[in-house]
Amino acid sequence: MARFEMQNSEYATMGGEARPDIFCDMGLMYATGRGCPVDLVSAHKWLNIAAIKGSDRAAELRADLARTMSKTDLAAALRAAREWMTLH
Repeated sequence: MARFEMQNSEYATMGGEARPDIFCDMGLMYATGRGCPVDLVSAHKWLNIAAIKGSDRAAELRADLARTMSKTDLAAALRAAREWMTLH
């Protein structure tokens, strides 16, 4: 799954233009377990990145998801998003 995630995240930023819809789709994939195990930390991470890149839908989904997460998991998701944004 990590290979899939890396390929999608690289595709989302090809050409220098952010593709928030791809990040949002990745968040939904992890939130629903579509093609992978459910992982709410990863789901929040990708929805957060999509929201930062301008997706209003991702921002709404991220807020809904955050209400269901523990503070520890939420902190891990925010840290993961920050690390990804720093590298990309």
